[in-house]
Amino acid sequence: MTGPPTCVAFIPARSGSKRVEGKNVRHLGGHPLMAYTIAAALDAGVFKAVVVSTNDEATAEIARHYGADVPFVRPEALAGHRSPDIEWVQHALTALAASGHTFECFSILRPTSPFRTVDTIRRAWSVFREAEGVDSLRAVERVAQHPGKMWMIRGERLLPLLPFGPVGQPWHSSQMPALPEVWVQNASLEIAWTRVALEGNTIAGSTLVPFITEGHEGFDINDSSDWWLAEELVRRGNVKLPSVVCPPAPSPPSGSAGSHS
Repeated sequence: MTGPPTCVAFIPARSGSKRVEGKNVRHLGGHPLMAYTIAAALDAGVFKAVVVSTNDEATAEIARHYGADVPFVRPEALAGHRSPDIEWVQHALTALAASGHTFECFSILRPTSPFRTVDTIRRAWSVFREAEGVDSLRAVERVAQHPGKMWMIRGERLLPLLPFGPVGQPWHSSQMPALPEVWVQNASLEIAWTRVALEGNTIAGSTLVPFITEGHEGFDINDSSDWWLAEELVRRGNVKLPSVVCPPAPSPPSGSAGSHS
């Protein structure tokens, strides 16, 4: 009987956030934001290693404080706000392999999703392991605004984003209950086979299995209003952050750290 595939958790934490300065290491509920993702990953019992990919030494020190590995520095060329995920994922997998550490699959756990729990990770891992013939798993949730009701402006004209639906009854003119269910990806997590990234040059592949998140598991902090809402959810007790046993790490100097990926 074979055991479970070996999996590494990647936590992307580049510096240079454009919308919330230093958000990966900004304190929420007593700890830097990324501490909750590190803690959940370590406590899940799923990963052989929990690795933070960052281009910033201050971020790296905080990651190590909370128990993550930071065995390499992400090159600045792969740390821009438009740098695609596949570039830093390939860099991380290649750097680990060069030091003798290879894994059959990898997971991306973004620190901007602090309400992802140990249970979230374990449930997703179970779905991924039981799925046959897939390249990856991606967390999704029901869309709040259906794309069938969305439009594009071209010059002075309005065009439907999705011109679908039966003849004479396009989606944009249909009642919501008549529209098909649509799901949107969220920041909670992704899991993929290593071969997909190294051989297919993609973090997703072409065959994906969905993992449907619940409640605030897919909550993502992208801007200051998201940060405010996260603080309010924690303050009011509407959500519970993953347990962190380490003492709080000090905040880094202003302007020295971390964004989204």
